[in-house]
Amino acid sequence: MGQKVVGTGARAGAPVVCVIGGGQLARMMQEAAIALGVELRALVEADDGSAGQAIRYSQVGAADDRATIEEFVDGEIVTVEHEHIPDDILRAIDSRPSADALVFAQDKLVMRASLDAPHPTWYEAATADDIDAAVERLGGVAIAKAPRGGYDGKGVAVIRSHTDIPWTWEGDSILLEEKVPFDMEVSQLVARRPSGEMVAWPLVQSVQRDGICFEVTAPAPVPDDLREQAAAIAARIAEQTGVVGVLAVEMFVVRGALIVNELAMRPHNTGHWTIEGAVTSQFEQHLRAVLDLPLGDTRAVAPWSVMVNLLDSALSDPREALRDVWEADPGVKIHMYGKEVRPGRKIGHVTVTGTDLDDVRARAHAAIATLEGR
Repeated sequence: MGQKVVGTGARAGAPVVCVIGGGQLARMMQEAAIALGVELRALVEADDGSAGQAIRYSQVGAADDRATIEEFVDGEIVTVEHEHIPDDILRAIDSRPSADALVFAQDKLVMRASLDAPHPTWYEAATADDIDAAVERLGGVAIAKAPRGGYDGKGVAVIRSHTDIPWTWEGDSILLEEKVPFDMEVSQLVARRPSGEMVAWPLVQSVQRDGICFEVTAPAPVPDDLREQAAAIAARIAEQTGVVGVLAVEMFVVRGALIVNELAMRPHNTGHWTIEGAVTSQFEQHLRAVLDLPLGDTRAVAPWSVMVNLLDSALSDPREALRDVWEADPGVKIHMYGKEVRPGRKIGHVTVTGTDLDDVRARAHAAIATLEGR
């Protein structure tokens, strides 16, 4: 497949948004862009990758190639779908979120040092002795995190000494955090536009599998006061950073209190349920926000929504199971990302909505089991 040419045949006068990144987030952003009449342009890693398959105006290029990115953006509004863009490039383009906001989110040491919200006890360490001393201060066990580049369980490890760190870190700083004895993980998504308008979706519960988001339940089964606290924390961070677009704040619930774990200034896995489960999806909202358009209604359309990720399959192509899924349950919504099967890789997700949580969750997991070939 040859490289696509950005902009050829574009509809005159269409709003333009350039997105850096070629994964499933950009792919799902395109679905919203079509409905809004927005011309989405994507700088993708490969034109046959997840986003390249779906976005007409896509161009192959690296996220660290400043000349290519500046030419690609060419004065248009630009947003991102991942956190792997060098700071100097972010500062050279008019990105939404801004360079400062993105650096805040994609450098975990910057985030921990600057965050105006409850967070785990943490230390920065750059030598083996410093790492071991920090682990001892944290009670003999710690969560080690690479300050940049980690995702889906990569760059994160439970350690008891520096020898347990499973990536090459010598010469770099390491973030060491307490291993929080949490009761539940939750995620609060908000969206903010340049004029300052901000909206929040219902707080959701997330469940991880091997460090990767596996299941999301909306709304999170927590008391109302905790939902209010989560929305207030996310709003405070959005204002502190001046974020434009969607912000996801992942938090731990610890004995009825909230502790901030991670941030993402872009559409997020814990917001995929909003495509079917909310009046306005996170992807439509993100585009509305970066274009500084009035933001949409974030209310849920059903009492419960459950989203489950497809992380592996015994089938070479899980789409072979679509007929079986829908013959058993025509109400399941399936999203496939156009990716080859690989263990631990997000290759799709399903969402089920309804009035009974146990039934909704069981239906979502049954659909995933079929797509996994079980």
